[in-house]
Amino acid sequence: MADETNGAPKPETAQPRLQILTQYIRDVSFENIAVQKGLVSEGKPEVRVGVNIDAQKRGDDRYEVALKVKVDSKLPEGPVFILELDYAGLFVIQNVPDEQLHPLLMIECPRLIFPYVRRVVGDLTRDGGYPPLNLEMIDFLSLYRAEIARRQSEAAAPAAQA
Repeated sequence: MADETNGAPKPETAQPRLQILTQYIRDVSFENIAVQKGLVSEGKPEVRVGVNIDAQKRGDDRYEVALKVKVDSKLPEGPVFILELDYAGLFVIQNVPDEQLHPLLMIECPRLIFPYVRRVVGDLTRDGGYPPLNLEMIDFLSLYRAEIARRQSEAAAPAAQA
């Protein structure tokens, strides 16, 4: 069969594009409870870290993705500090199929801004008078899969009860 484009170059499909326009601290709080109460923090505190991800459309091809980190540090005598950080990036995302947009926003975008979140947390804890807290790397793909599985089981639970 003959080439139906008559030798004209085939139109190229637009390549997917992901670009960080800016990133910033939306909100930060560091409560240095031990220092405020005059406690001397002896020993190794228990540290709990919680992470949430949020994404919002901010224009035709712009999305804001936020990592919300909460760190609680406690000793048997009481809390040492509480750190809350809401850090966001503004991304341009183009030519990405709709079925791939959600995973991109919840996996790749957080992965790109996480090193900066890690630095801010380390700086805040160090500036608070403690050894810098270096957050462990986060597997955003595993978090995404766990959240999808949780939502599917929640959706299935009411159907099973009916």
